[in-house]
Amino acid sequence: MFDYLIVGAGFAGSVVAERLASQLNKKVLIIDKRPHIAGNAFDHYNEEGILVHKYGPHIFHTNSKDVFDYLSNFTEWRPYEHRVLASVDGQLVPMPINLDTINKLYGLHLTTFEVDDFFKSVAEEVPEIRTSEDVVVSKVGRELYEKFFRNYTRKQWGMDPSELDKSVTSRVPVRNNRDDRYFTDTFQAMPKQGYTAMFERLLAHPNIKIMLNTDYHEILDVIPFRQMIYTGPVDEYFDFKYGKLPYRSLEFKHQTLETALHLPAAVVNYPNEHAYTRVTEFKYLTGQQHLKTSVVYEYPKAEGDPYYPVPKAENAAIYQQYKKLADRTKDVYFTGRLATYKYYNMDQVVAQALTLFKKLKEAQEEKPLVLDGVAVLSANGNGKGTFVAATLKNGIHGADKGAHTQFKEN
Repeated sequence: MFDYLIVGAGFAGSVVAERLASQLNKKVLIIDKRPHIAGNAFDHYNEEGILVHKYGPHIFHTNSKDVFDYLSNFTEWRPYEHRVLASVDGQLVPMPINLDTINKLYGLHLTTFEVDDFFKSVAEEVPEIRTSEDVVVSKVGRELYEKFFRNYTRKQWGMDPSELDKSVTSRVPVRNNRDDRYFTDTFQAMPKQGYTAMFERLLAHPNIKIMLNTDYHEILDVIPFRQMIYTGPVDEYFDFKYGKLPYRSLEFKHQTLETALHLPAAVVNYPNEHAYTRVTEFKYLTGQQHLKTSVVYEYPKAEGDPYYPVPKAENAAIYQQYKKLADRTKDVYFTGRLATYKYYNMDQVVAQALTLFKKLKEAQEEKPLVLDGVAVLSANGNGKGTFVAATLKNGIHGADKGAHTQFKEN
């Protein structure tokens, strides 16, 4: 009998599994459809011995000391600050747009103060910022919007920025200085031995068992458990009752090259040319020394593995219907990107998982022990230390039979 079945061995599932096993001594079974742990962060050595990220670049950055300190229990870090160039008008210029971007693109020699005036002169007044297009043109105007954002967004999302929620482009800053780092978070680093090695340490506790190549439906009636942590697509859990939540997917084309270094930066974006959106060279990320190098091209597509929830109001409304079902489903906890239909950075997923663990821990501490007709509060309750000699009805941890039942509505 497992205390918890955890569906999904990515960040959300693995962090909760580790906490439950190490802090509460729970027996945990974690399963995944894929043949590996680590979810989309999975990395491995390719046939040439180069460490690559199978599902595209994963750059760790966070402002949360708690999250960074927690993961530091399972990995050493390699300091790394991510830099991206964009191919625009035949030049490679820094992205996000900064002072150097403007000066190089237009052949100018502006200062920080002058570039602020430049942005103000080209920005369009938008009465109400609702869409991704509104966000950009209100900051940098129509021309830079066309050069850097519009076509990239069309490729990435399969629709125009004017159709997308403002959150999509709000994530990308515009700078008046020469800071060419893609992120400005307090903690920026990469796991020294890679993400998969970090996950192996996360899941190394003897209370954790792992099953790969496994759909959770296959084991519901075979392996007993008491509660479930679900990190898969929330619409799939409820048999698409309110329809399928739309996602954008990606196709990755990996290539090994007979040269030590290929790109001038870790990532080059292609907003306007080519069917792919960006190219990543992994040796920048990993710091690996090798005579050859490996790159990956990313091609957005409509169907395939779910990566990015499509941020439109009608999709958010559908998710809210699923959330109501999730909130009413007994002994099942929904966490992570897919289960909450929201694009989170890795550190945000870890923080969400740690918050869920805290909730589970507090619930256990407050739960009364059920005796033969007597409820005795646990140590942090209001009991006065009276000892009652009685037999627990169903054992300390609850019923001997799995509590999970698949949700069905008449």
